Order: sequence, then structure tokens, then C-alpha cells
Amino acid sequence: MARSQPHYRRSLGDLSERALAFWLLLPAALLLGFIALYPVLRLLYTSLFALQLTVSPDSSFLGFANYGQALHDARFWNAVKNTLLIVIVTVPGALVVGLLLAMLANLPFRVKWPVRLGLLLPWALPLVFVGLIFRWFFDSQYGVVNDVLVRLGGERLLWVTNPALAFWAICFTLIWKTSSFVALILLAGLQTIPKELYEAAKVDGASRWQEFWRITLPLLTPAILVAMIFRTIAAFQTFDVPYAMTGGGPGNATETLAMYVRATSIENLNFGYGSALAVLMFLISMAVTLVYLRYVRGADE
Repeated sequence: MARSQPHYRRSLGDLSERALAFWLLLPAALLLGFIALYPVLRLLYTSLFALQLTVSPDSSFLGFANYGQALHDARFWNAVKNTLLIVIVTVPGALVVGLLLAMLANLPFRVKWPVRLGLLLPWALPLVFVGLIFRWFFDSQYGVVNDVLVRLGGERLLWVTNPALAFWAICFTLIWKTSSFVALILLAGLQTIPKELYEAAKVDGASRWQEFWRITLPLLTPAILVAMIFRTIAAFQTFDVPYAMTGGGPGNATETLAMYVRATSIENLNFGYGSALAVLMFLISMAVTLVYLRYVRGADE
């Protein structure tokens, strides 16, 4: 009687955990690579060519000449400066306001949904819509802000046409818009802190400030770092709010790097140089993110 051949087929249950994870994640990884990786590689490829449709529909290989042009471009460095200032002002500002909002929403209200709905509304509003609303708020003639200042005995200020005031108006708008997003992340972190720790601290006679400094802040640090990573990356890509409020003006006083990329690529149809600017913006964002991640890894160790 002939011996039966061994059966080599393996079911998913026979795979190791690592192999099973590999095969389950492979479709998502391929899809993510097609959606995210291909555009990035295409952007890198285009940045190496001279491709300006207002001059010629043909492209010629330049190597890294577009990047060299950016390093000597005064408008590029002005946009970098404005972007960095927005990051420096709005990320800590959104963190402080978001932390206060999260702690307020975490209080033992009997009816919590109005407070949490108040956190969701600013985050849910479209950025361009927020920019248009606050442009009207800061309007020199009919704006709410100047109306309040006049009623308090002050003078009308040219919020949108004065470079310094326009910058601070944009930062205030961004903090108002983004602090709710930070608050939602921090609220989730606050709810993971065991209440027993606060009860033990009260038994030991700790004050509210000591509870915050010794319990809340250390245990909330991972959530804070996650919120800062997301906010920093988004702040480097700031476009909608300053575009809606000032259009980058007066002059280029409030033009961000994302706005300069748009102006170069869409208005001037210089896709080669615009792609190089976008790659530089991507590299700056990634560098800051790696700093955050290195800090997180060091804190875990």
C-alpha cells in the first residue's frame, strides 16, 4: 500500500506571532506605501529637475541646484523664519491652553457633554472658515476686537495690515483653533491616571499644586509629547489660517513656508523649485519629530 505524502499546508494558527503579524500587516503596509511613499518619492524626483511651465513644458535635470537656489533665496528664509516663530509661539500656547481645558473637562461635572462638546467645536471647524471668522474679528473698522478696545477707551489697531499685529493675530487664532485638539489628547491621558493616587496624596496632606506637580504632570508626560508631536508637525505646515486672514501680507510679513510652496508651484507653475521647497519643509518637520521621539525613548529608558 502506497504511503501518503505528508501534508505541508499550514494554517494561520500554525504561524508564529511575528510571521502572523507580518502577513496581517502586509496589505496595509502596501496600501500605505502606495498612498504615502510614492508621492514623497515623486516629489523628490521632481525636485531634481527644472520644470517651470511658464517657461517650457519640458524638464531638464538639475541635480541639487534647486536646493542650492533655496539656500540663497531671501523669501525662502523669511518664510522659514515666520514658520518657526509660529511653531515657537503656538505649540506651547496650545499646550498650556489645552492642558487647562483638559483639566476643566476632567472635573466631576454631573453633565459633562456640554463641556466636551465645547472642546470638539473649535477642532471640528474648517481651518479656512476659522481664518475668515477671525479676519472679521480683527478687522480694523468693523471687527469685534477693535470695538471692545474702543469701548474700553483704547484706539483702533490695524491688526491685519500691521506686520507685527498681523502675526500675533494669526498666532492667537491658531492657539484658539488647535488648543481643543491638544485638550482632547490630554483629556484621554488624564482619564488613565488612577484616582487612588490622588486619594493617597490627600491622605498624606498633599496640596492641589503638589498633586498636579508630583502626580498629574509626570503621568501625563507621554500624552503631552504625543500632542506636541502632532501640533509641531501641523504648525510647520501652517497654511489655511494665515492665507485666509492676511494672504501672507502685508508684503510677505506673514508668509509661511507652506504658502511659499503654494505660490511657487501653483501661481508661478515652477514645480521643480516648488518640489524642492516642499522637500525641505518635510525634512524640517521630520527632524523636529525625531528630536521628540528621541526624547520619548530616553524618557522610557
